[in-house]
Amino acid sequence: MEPRDRRFSIWYVLFAFTALLVVQSIFARPHSETIAYSEFKALLRAGKIRDVLVEERSISGAIRLTGVDSILTADRAATLREGGDSLHRFATTRLEDPELVSQLDSANVRYAGRVSNPWLSVLLSWALPGLLLFWFWGRGMQAMHGKGGVMAVGKSKAKVYMERSTGVTFSDVAGIDEARAELVEIVDFLREPERYRRLGGKIPKGVLLAGAPGTGKTLLAKALAGEAKVPFFSLSGSDFVEMFVGVGAARVRDLFEQAATHAPSIVFIDELDALGRARSAGSILGGHEEREQTLNQLLAEMDGFDSSKGVLILAATNRPEILDPALLRPGRFDRKVVIDRPDVKGREQILRVHVRGVVLAPDVDLTAIAARTPGFVGADLANLVNEAALLAARRGKSAVDMSDFDEAIDRVIAGLERKSRVMNPREKEIVAHHEAGHAIVAELRPHADRVSKISIIPRGIAALGYTQQQPTEDRYLLTRAELLDRLDVLLGGRVAEEIIFADMSTGAANDLQRATDLARDMVIRYGMSDSVGLATYENRGRSLFPGGELDGRKEYSEETARSVDVEVRSLLNASRERVQTTLAAHEPELRRLAELLMTHEVVDRAAFVNIVGVGPGPAVRGERAVSEADRNVPADLSAAAS
Repeated sequence: MEPRDRRFSIWYVLFAFTALLVVQSIFARPHSETIAYSEFKALLRAGKIRDVLVEERSISGAIRLTGVDSILTADRAATLREGGDSLHRFATTRLEDPELVSQLDSANVRYAGRVSNPWLSVLLSWALPGLLLFWFWGRGMQAMHGKGGVMAVGKSKAKVYMERSTGVTFSDVAGIDEARAELVEIVDFLREPERYRRLGGKIPKGVLLAGAPGTGKTLLAKALAGEAKVPFFSLSGSDFVEMFVGVGAARVRDLFEQAATHAPSIVFIDELDALGRARSAGSILGGHEEREQTLNQLLAEMDGFDSSKGVLILAATNRPEILDPALLRPGRFDRKVVIDRPDVKGREQILRVHVRGVVLAPDVDLTAIAARTPGFVGADLANLVNEAALLAARRGKSAVDMSDFDEAIDRVIAGLERKSRVMNPREKEIVAHHEAGHAIVAELRPHADRVSKISIIPRGIAALGYTQQQPTEDRYLLTRAELLDRLDVLLGGRVAEEIIFADMSTGAANDLQRATDLARDMVIRYGMSDSVGLATYENRGRSLFPGGELDGRKEYSEETARSVDVEVRSLLNASRERVQTTLAAHEPELRRLAELLMTHEVVDRAAFVNIVGVGPGPAVRGERAVSEADRNVPADLSAAAS
C-alpha cells in the first residue's frame, strides 16, 4: 500500500523551541526572593534569620517574617509576605565578609557550607532542552522522509505498489500497440519464468522507455506492474540526488536491496536523464560529483545483480540522446522501446479510453475529433476530454456534445478565449484581412491542408486570430512542393495586409519567424537548394523528439553562410510573389471573407467554401512526411500577434 504523503512542518521547530524555554524557566528560575546583602545583614542583626546555607558565591536561607516591617522598606516587606507563611526563603550574593561567621554565632543562626557544582544546572537548563530539540528535529525528518528519522537520509524514497495496487492494466493503454506488445513478453517472463529459463533465455536486465512528453511512458510502466502482479518500486531520477555527497549512491544500494528482497519485482525510474546524464570526463571543474557518484553506483548495481531473480529495471526518459553511453549498453538496458506520437487511429483509441466515464451526446464523433488533433499525445487528448466535460458542465448540459469538443480543441491549441480583450475597429479589420489571406492561400494551394475554421477572437497571450487547417491524413514526409505551399500559407496574412492597406503590421511576426525557419531548414538541412547544394550545413544536435534540441555548432564557412542567407531570402521573395499573384486575383473574395469575419468573428468551413469555393484539393500524397518540427504541431495555426 502506498504510504501517505508526509511533509516536514515548521511547527515542529516552534514547538521544540517553546519547550526549551519552558524547561529553562523551570530549572533555572529562582525559588526564593533575592535580597541585597545589606538587607541580609540588617535582618541578621535583628535576629530575623533562621538558617543559612553558605556557598562559594551565594548565601541562601529562611527569614522570620514577624517584625520585618520596621527593618525593610514597605515594598520589600510586602513582597516577602505574599506567600502568606511565617517563613520566606531568600538568596543574596556573597561578599567578602570575615565577620560573618561570628555574627551568625552571636545571633544563634544555624548555618552550613556547601561546595557548588554548576554542571547539574547547566545539564538541566541547556543539555536536556538541546536533546529535546534534536528529538523533535528527528521526528520532523522522519515525517519528511518516512520511517527511519534522521538516519533515513540514505534510504530509498521509492513508492512501493504491491501487486495490482497501481490500478492500471494494459486495457487502459491505447494508441501505442507496438510498445505495449514489447512489454507483454516481460509480463510473461515475470509470471512464468521457467518457460524461458528451460531454453536458456534470460529476462532483460533493463527496459528503457523513450518518447516525447505525454506519450504514456509512466502509464505503460504502471500497466506492466499491474499485469505482472509483482511489487512495483516507483521513483524519479531526481530523488537520488541530494546536497550531501554519497546520499544518492546509498539510496541506489538500498533500492536494489529492497527490490531483491521482494523479487520478482519491477523498479521504475522516471525521468532517468536527471540521474543518467553523460558524465563530463574532461570537465575542468570535475562535473557534478554527487550525480556522477550516484550514476556510477547505478551502473555497478545493474552489473552486479542477478537477473534470474526476477528484478526488472524499467526507466523512462524523453531525452535519450543525453544519457551516458555506459548506461545504454547491452547488459544494462538491453531493450529500448520507443513510444511515438499516435496516428489518427491511435488517437481515436486513446479518446475512447478517456471518454469511458464521460456522458457523451449522440452527435459526438471521436473519429472526427481524432482527425482534427494531429500531433496530440495521450496527455493532450486526456486534457482535451476533460476540458470538454468542464465546458459542458459549466453550460449546464446533461451530456458533452460536439460543440464542447470543438471549443476544447480551440482552447487547447490556441489558448483561452480572451473576451476582455477588445480590439478597436481598425485592428479588427487588419486581423480579419490577415486571417482571410492565410485561409484563401491555404485553400488554393494543391499541397496545403484544407481550412476548417477561421477566427479573429483573441486567444492566449498574443494570438489575435488564427486559421485552423485539418490534415487529410497523418504525414511522415514532406516534398519540396509541399514545403513551398506551406511557405506560401505562412506569408498569406502579411501579403493580404500589403494589398488591402498598402501597409503592414506587427501581426505577422510569428508567421515570418516560422517561414524563415522553414526556408532555412530547406536550404541547410534538407538539401533543397540547387545553389547551396545537397550537403547538410548545420549540426543542431537535434533530439530524437521535438523540443529536445541540443546546442548546435556552426560547421560551414562564412562564404557558405552568405550563400545560405541569399538562398533563404530568395525562397521567401519567390513565395511572396506567388502569394501576391494569388491574392490579387482573388481580392473580391478576400474582402468578402474579411467582412464576414468582422461580423461573425468565427467562420466555419461551410461559410468559407460558400465565398471562396473549393480549392484544387490536396494532391495524391502516397507516402509523404513532414519535418520533425512540423509533424508534431497539433494544427497549422497562423496567429496574428500584437
